[in-house]
Amino acid sequence: MKPGISELIAERIDDMPAGERRSAQTLIANYPLTGLKTVADFAQQAGVSSPTILRFVARLGFQNYPEFQAALQDELAAQLQSPASRAGLPPVEGGELSATLEATLENIRATFRNISERQIGEVVSLLSNRKAGVFLVGGRFTDPLARYTAAHLAIIRPNIFHLAGQDSNWRDRLIDMGKRDVILIFDIRRYQENLVRFAETANRRGVQIVLVTDQWLSPIARFARHVLAARTAVPSAFDSSAALFVVAETLIGELTRRLEADSAKRIREMENLR
Repeated sequence: MKPGISELIAERIDDMPAGERRSAQTLIANYPLTGLKTVADFAQQAGVSSPTILRFVARLGFQNYPEFQAALQDELAAQLQSPASRAGLPPVEGGELSATLEATLENIRATFRNISERQIGEVVSLLSNRKAGVFLVGGRFTDPLARYTAAHLAIIRPNIFHLAGQDSNWRDRLIDMGKRDVILIFDIRRYQENLVRFAETANRRGVQIVLVTDQWLSPIARFARHVLAARTAVPSAFDSSAALFVVAETLIGELTRRLEADSAKRIREMENLR
């Protein structure tokens, strides 16, 4: 699978001048719909000139703006796919098992080509503030990842909360969240509207949001301080969470190292209580 536009942005944003970086950030904040507008409308929304938008598109490797928009339209169509629309895929050469395995391994490799050490470090810095509450939540298929991550983080540091149950319970917990707190959200296609609403409300309260999503980007990206996008597509009716799982384990491992002295003491105390 060729890189998505969000992945191209993640790969090249550090080399972009200020105007192009602003264009990239504007697109990510309302992905992919901003890029489907005219050049003039995109430029106005980003607060840059039309030539800046065209330079931004060229930096991503597109010959012209229509080619860029065609790629975004393909991504939008993929974003809206359901398991039913992906069922009955044609047979793949080499067999289903080997194709799924290779796609999964490539998803993990591609994910970490596009997530930088700097991004991981910035997220870990947020999560390492022991005075802040860290709340974790996911969707229908990704909440087990949120629960798994929360179980590990709770061993490393205090004030870790997995938001389980009905979404009304999540909103009730917002009363306890403030500007120094963090919500780590897992959301992949088909994106859950209740998670989007929850993130929007949390954002209005100033809560810092870290989003772990797929290459097509959950709408929660517009509210997130940090977005970690993983590859999920495999030759199956269902997306794969393997790369998301490795992202979660990377955050767990890096946070454990960041809080090494404190976490070791905490683990010893836990063992003594057993």
